[in-house]
Amino acid sequence: MAGMYEVTGWGKESKEGKFKTLKFQRNLPGDNDVTFDIKYCGICHSDIHMANSEFGQSNYPCVPGHELAGVVTAVGRAVKKVSVGDHVGVGCIVDTCMSCSSCSEDAEHYCENEMTMAFDRKTKHGHIKTNAEYSFGGYSHSYTLNERYVAKIPKSYPLESAGPLFCSAITMYSPLAQWGAPKGGKHVGIVGIGGLGQMGVQLAKAMGNKVTAISTSPNKKTAALEIGADNFIV
Repeated sequence: MAGMYEVTGWGKESKEGKFKTLKFQRNLPGDNDVTFDIKYCGICHSDIHMANSEFGQSNYPCVPGHELAGVVTAVGRAVKKVSVGDHVGVGCIVDTCMSCSSCSEDAEHYCENEMTMAFDRKTKHGHIKTNAEYSFGGYSHSYTLNERYVAKIPKSYPLESAGPLFCSAITMYSPLAQWGAPKGGKHVGIVGIGGLGQMGVQLAKAMGNKVTAISTSPNKKTAALEIGADNFIV
């Protein structure tokens, strides 16, 4: 593992504390690593849950954030996926064992030795390191991780809008892809028109499908139709 560098982040030192500027350390990039400046990071409700230890398992200091978007500043000599200056994004997963059957099938979220999430999870696989025994998230100025967990973002896409693609969009894309929606021509029903549901409606429509939005609230009808739903059911 390479040396370390100091990072400025925004997090909490205790469950009862308030968000404040924090200093911590990440590893310098190794041969297969990418370091990027974080320009934007989305806010997901799970970030709030973890910062407040509402799941009862948070480590402190806690620096949340798992919808990262930024610009590459350094790459290891073996990196092929991206180059310095590229726009990139990172979601929930920042490390896994890379050797189990799930990882071998590009299903790292099912890693048999447990994936490491972007923040507040043990850095036990040895591919990333902090000055603690757990990860620090995207509410910080820089991140370093293996290129395997980095996605290249086209420079034509607005970087400020990219963060949610690595959480809610991935969450909705997965079932749509599993059931063949990317090929178009299907009739897709999206149940629940909140943050995830609205992303699902837009994705399903962009894939060329007929989309029905299903909600318990008639107040969601206007928004659902505006973002692409063909029908609305309460």
